[in-house]
Amino acid sequence: MAFTAFDLTGKVALITGGNGGIGLGMAEAIAAAGADVCVWGTNAIKNAAAEARLAEHGVRAKAIQVDVSDEAAVDRAFEATVAAFGRVDGCFANAGVSTRGTPFEKLTSEEWRRVLAVNLDGAFFTLRAAARHMVARAEAGDPGGRLIGTASLAALSGPARNEHYAATKGGLVAMMNALAVEYARHGVTANSILPGWIETEMTADAFAWQKFAANVMPRIPMRRWGRPQDFAGIAVYLMSDASAYHTGDRFLIDGGYWIF
Repeated sequence: MAFTAFDLTGKVALITGGNGGIGLGMAEAIAAAGADVCVWGTNAIKNAAAEARLAEHGVRAKAIQVDVSDEAAVDRAFEATVAAFGRVDGCFANAGVSTRGTPFEKLTSEEWRRVLAVNLDGAFFTLRAAARHMVARAEAGDPGGRLIGTASLAALSGPARNEHYAATKGGLVAMMNALAVEYARHGVTANSILPGWIETEMTADAFAWQKFAANVMPRIPMRRWGRPQDFAGIAVYLMSDASAYHTGDRFLIDGGYWIF
């Protein structure tokens, strides 16, 4: 008999920041496994391309233009997602912004707030909307759900001149742990994904800097940068019934960088 726990047919996934990079890598895998997928992003052109690409897997796909740092916009977008798909089984709070290295003593409050607004406030608004939906479903006799936060290796390491970015990612991991405890009674799991050095638009400038690449690459045992498709398997697993008892964990996907 075939093992069917990874078959996502009938499930619906929401991925913020899902129109490119790691988010799209996860969205494509989830769609290929049979789930309907909604992605949120701020770029209308990338949204349209992602929607078309996901629909090629034969599932329902929709992209919504939304800035997750806008609380009201998140609530409206979540309502629109449920209206379109009927439910949300898995919510990936993946949207984020990067930073330019700035000496901590020169970091402005405006830049601090810009990064926190998307990376932490945005995750809070998104996960809160999903939690409300999942609790309501559980109380109606349909328990279960998946909450996933895309954090970063920066939550564990000491990324000098990026204290604001690190603070958002460390805070997200802590929030996911608390959600795992609070919502377990409703059959909802909560886990964090911590990417290492991954090839995306966000890291393109850093990877093009020869000095940076020459210093970082030798510290990666796999001897390559990560790719969005390296997050396909973990996305499907966390969406699937196979992960129903796996909660409060952090999945470090970095090619061995942290332990080397």
